[in-house]
Amino acid sequence: MRAPLLASILLLSAPALAQAPAPSAPPNAPPSATAAEEGFRILNRTGQEASALHAVRSGRPDWGNNLLPRPLPADAGYRLRPNPQAGCRFDVKLVLADGREAVRRDQDICAGREIALDAGTVVAAGAAARPSPERPTAPGALPRPGARAATGTGFLVAGERVLTNRHVVDGCDRVLVRAPDGRNHAAVPPARTDATLDLALLAVPGLSGPVLSFRQDPPLRRGEGVVAYGFPLTGLLSSDAKLTRGEVNGLAGLRDNQDQIQISAPVQPGNSGGPLLDMQGHVVGVVVSKLNAQAVAGRTGDIAQNINFAVKGERAAAFLRAAGVTPAAARSTGPERSTADVGEIAERATVFIRCEK
Repeated sequence: MRAPLLASILLLSAPALAQAPAPSAPPNAPPSATAAEEGFRILNRTGQEASALHAVRSGRPDWGNNLLPRPLPADAGYRLRPNPQAGCRFDVKLVLADGREAVRRDQDICAGREIALDAGTVVAAGAAARPSPERPTAPGALPRPGARAATGTGFLVAGERVLTNRHVVDGCDRVLVRAPDGRNHAAVPPARTDATLDLALLAVPGLSGPVLSFRQDPPLRRGEGVVAYGFPLTGLLSSDAKLTRGEVNGLAGLRDNQDQIQISAPVQPGNSGGPLLDMQGHVVGVVVSKLNAQAVAGRTGDIAQNINFAVKGERAAAFLRAAGVTPAAARSTGPERSTADVGEIAERATVFIRCEK
């Protein structure tokens, strides 16, 4: 961020007031479009009828809804076609007629299109509960009690690689990353940074999962709908991610900064480094700052309203390529997705960042 702009820009990292530890769970593998199109079959080899079937992305903290329209007989199968963004690894559970459960975890549906649950997978009712959200990942990735900390947002751009803002991690003694599955990971310094763009690429060993695709074309236009996703005002608001909807207001930032776009999607401290997505769920920017309304009012006598900025997606993608990461790319064509659907795409790859100083 250029020094003359600082008086009028509010960078969106936030002081950490509280953070709940998160569950331990297996990581995801990158998604496979082919696997999603063909789906996979669950085979009931338990010897008795199943009354319910649950299949969720590995590491999800709950089992979700029953997917069976009717009971599944013994030695029968049921085909599922997951969302392409869900990745390759799934946890699967059958609830049997006698109340027991048959469970297989961390199944790679891209490598094998059938998951058989047999007598060897059967456990007592309730024994297959998800890990407690209160259990942390590993001692080395626990927040330090009493540490001075700030928070922000980032998102997966490759295996073990997270993109965020430079100001989110600048001056940190330690950076913790809470993955979409709830596990905590410690980033390994040094981060690859660009001071002009205010971007940083973190190396986070053990972190994997679906990545977000950058919009390749068509060119972004004023008036297009966008969704900002991140973790604003941690410790004041709830600990889950927040979604806001807005539009592209301008194709340049403050004082004609060609590295940024202006957006109306409301953002707050803690949103820094989060993805800005179009209505296809593709990255068009990295949330970076908002106009400091108080500073502007002191200069102009008027209160600026809802003026926010994001680093352009193409600038962020070029930064990644220069850092040795080839970002996923996609064309934004066809019908728009709902805001909720875009939020679900963002959720699978967006991470919470805690900077301890």
